[in-house]
Amino acid sequence: MTANADTNPGHELVLTRIIDAPREKLFRAWTDPELMKQWFVPRPWTLSKVEIDVRPGGSSLVVMRDPEGNEYPNPGVYLEVVENEKLVFTDAYTEAWMPSGKPFMTAIVTFEDEGGKTRYTARARHWTAEDRETHEKMGFHEGWGQCADQLAELVARI
Repeated sequence: MTANADTNPGHELVLTRIIDAPREKLFRAWTDPELMKQWFVPRPWTLSKVEIDVRPGGSSLVVMRDPEGNEYPNPGVYLEVVENEKLVFTDAYTEAWMPSGKPFMTAIVTFEDEGGKTRYTARARHWTAEDRETHEKMGFHEGWGQCADQLAELVARI
């Protein structure tokens, strides 16, 4: 039997928020490249490029830019897409199901209706406890929390 994040919670990081917007707006903010550029990385970082094919097997390329202008490409593949409910994507593969050099995580993002608001949950499941620890030390809670705040600000305007 192989371990996974369900049987080995040491591999998972989770962020949950109640956001005052319907889940359709959050899903749109996750799947529209121009909207993603407005919230997806903690300011003052930006996204210089977003190319996404939002369907199971569709590739994504999100290029993050730090304040000094250095760019960090993040290729991946969507594994599951349920409109207005769920997105699952991973960096274990790049375009056309080519294995990546070093898989780091699979993200599971869910949008649950809370009476006009949305329970937004972002899970990062890592291959190893060491990868999870690295992600946590990189600032997972602070960074993904700031992005969730920026997402909430955006969906209040759209």
